[in-house]
Amino acid sequence: MSFNSIERKALTGLSLLYASRMLGLFMVLPILTLYGQDLQDASPASLGLALGIYGLTQAFLQIPFGAASDRYGRKPLIVIGLLLFMVGSIVAAMADSVTSLIIGRALQGGGAISSVVLALLADYTREDQRSKSMAVIGAVIGASFVVAVMLGPWIAGFGGLSGLFWFTSALALAGLVITFWLPAVPSLQVHKERQFRPADLWDVLTDRNVTILSLGIFLLHMTMTALFVALPVVLVARGFASDGLGQIYAPVMILSFIGMAPLMMISERRLAQVQFLRLAAGIVIGALLLLWQVPQWAASAVALLIFFVGFNFMEATLPSLLSRKARAQVRGTSMGVFSTAQFTGAAAGGAVGGLLFSDMAFGPVVFLGVAAQAIWLLSLFAVTPVSRANKDPEPVGGQSQADA
Repeated sequence: MSFNSIERKALTGLSLLYASRMLGLFMVLPILTLYGQDLQDASPASLGLALGIYGLTQAFLQIPFGAASDRYGRKPLIVIGLLLFMVGSIVAAMADSVTSLIIGRALQGGGAISSVVLALLADYTREDQRSKSMAVIGAVIGASFVVAVMLGPWIAGFGGLSGLFWFTSALALAGLVITFWLPAVPSLQVHKERQFRPADLWDVLTDRNVTILSLGIFLLHMTMTALFVALPVVLVARGFASDGLGQIYAPVMILSFIGMAPLMMISERRLAQVQFLRLAAGIVIGALLLLWQVPQWAASAVALLIFFVGFNFMEATLPSLLSRKARAQVRGTSMGVFSTAQFTGAAAGGAVGGLLFSDMAFGPVVFLGVAAQAIWLLSLFAVTPVSRANKDPEPVGGQSQADA
């Protein structure tokens, strides 16, 4: 059975909405600490905070937005979230100080609509089509992150940091148009499996598998955000042009996306996700050490490629594995804990990475990432492998950078 006309229109619109949101939040990652140096009171610590602060507001507001949408409707909450994102983008575009930039980024993160969009997709789709629709959204999330990292340096090269944020405000406006274009919701359905229920929180937190996987996404996003605090400055110091960073990010992101595909296929075929997550953590550790120790530009590009092969694999595998490990009756609460850990990790990575990079030394940032991934690798030995019995439950829907 295939999608009906309403499902196709809804999936198209919500995929575009997710993509615009993803682009708007993450295009700044590869260039903010480089282009933000001209702002008043700029320092690695303050720019790192600006880079990661969106994660803090996301972590606090993701669950409240989802709960409010159950009561007041999905579209009104999406509109509110997009307006917050637009206001934050405009504040950041007009910022002449890092303080204003931090406020703008916090407002951007305050439009925490990812859980609402997933709930709306569930409202539009029939039960037998829901897994397929969530898989499409997951693919859009992954592709959007790749495009965002490639597109950000190119736009900043033309319009600077301000121009990039004006572009993200236009993306928010496009999101509003898409929201009003969506078909009428057949009925407001509250899918219990997707709800966050505080009464279940203790059960989830004492579930070893869910807790460790949530720790994994926290450490992964902490590592990635901390790296991006230092990376633009380090790459320019190694000979890359500030307005040409897209020339390294583009092939690296595309090739890393291709490179992680065999890992995904083999791990799924062998039901060896846990074992391959250990491998991916080792890949990230090796890539960070190579990036630090071999400063030549070609080696830097290769190290980044290796890093993102491991990162992309973990980013795609963790939410899928969580959906298989979480019990169905508490899956919504498990997803809430997982998403909160993800965004908190981004906030921690920006703040701590900025402090560690205060004297422009790359080594401490690398050591943070290596230590985080070593802890994650060791903790994976406590996760039970996937079995045939829990191979095919409904996926979470790729809750990753786009849960932004």
